[in-house]
Amino acid sequence: MMTEQKIDIKDLTPAELIEFLGGLGKEKFRAGQIYRWIYQRGVIDFADMTDLAKDFRAALEQKSFISDWTPAHTETSRDGTKKYLFILPDGESVEAVRIPMEGERATLCISSQVGCAMQCEFCLTGNFGLTRNLTPSEIINQVCAAQKDGPINNIVFMGMGEPLHNLDNVIKALQILYATTGLDFSPRKVTVSTSGLVPEMRRLGQMVRANLAVSLNATTDEVRDRLMPINKKYPLAELMQACREYPLAPRARITFEYILIKGVNDSIEDAKRLVKLLHGIKAKVNLILFNEHEGSDFRTPDGATVEAFQTYLLDRNIVAIRRASKGQDISAACGQLKGKLEKKK
Repeated sequence: MMTEQKIDIKDLTPAELIEFLGGLGKEKFRAGQIYRWIYQRGVIDFADMTDLAKDFRAALEQKSFISDWTPAHTETSRDGTKKYLFILPDGESVEAVRIPMEGERATLCISSQVGCAMQCEFCLTGNFGLTRNLTPSEIINQVCAAQKDGPINNIVFMGMGEPLHNLDNVIKALQILYATTGLDFSPRKVTVSTSGLVPEMRRLGQMVRANLAVSLNATTDEVRDRLMPINKKYPLAELMQACREYPLAPRARITFEYILIKGVNDSIEDAKRLVKLLHGIKAKVNLILFNEHEGSDFRTPDGATVEAFQTYLLDRNIVAIRRASKGQDISAACGQLKGKLEKKK
């Protein structure tokens, strides 16, 4: 006889938790109570939820559980950047990175998949291929685990995986992040990154509010086809049109991530084309120096080339920020810690 599988409460959005509790004959407001215990007080045992009746707690225990993560491995950089490696119940692993900002502020970079199907040439995670999507609880547990080291101010879906390739679970995770009785993040503090899945960009914009970051990295289809195979399906013209149509809050901008690779996409001609591509889009550009890693032939451009590229954009009133590289003395680039683990295996 098959035993009924227990539900992880952290997989449930507020609406789904209300529905689940309705099946137990319980009122809607109980969902808010349970969310507060889990996400605001860090309680993972129903027995400790003292404002719930004992028989209710027993029913919850019988039907559900609350997952809780502890990193299997952490690395801390001299600059305060902290890398977490989590081992999942099926033995797979994912990473998250806590990045210190000004003052006591911190940004958490989280993963949405085990591996990635996008096969971007410059990305270490792409070497692993896609193993599977993360569930809402597996996305949320990265945040809950990192919060044990102190408050998180901003969340970026820029870790392992293509978030929009796991859109349904990412949207559920966003609904949990935004719940006022739960983690209570403002949509202004959450950014979802994509390599350019155009239909999913439209769905994201229709279904939930979030800042959008687009991994661009090239100014011609020829170069972007080589760097990012997704471009063959959704070329630059189609991608930029979707960006123009993406619903933005009044003062929000789309962030365009541009990894500068020596001799590939770092010329002044590239900067000129980038200005044209961004015409009519409320945009800011994050310039990122390619992080050299074993197995890649790509190289980091020199400082003068980077400065010339940035200056060209700034002189044409494009917000262009050179993103400081954090965690250089640890495995902070996406997939590096997982790669170390795989080698040891």
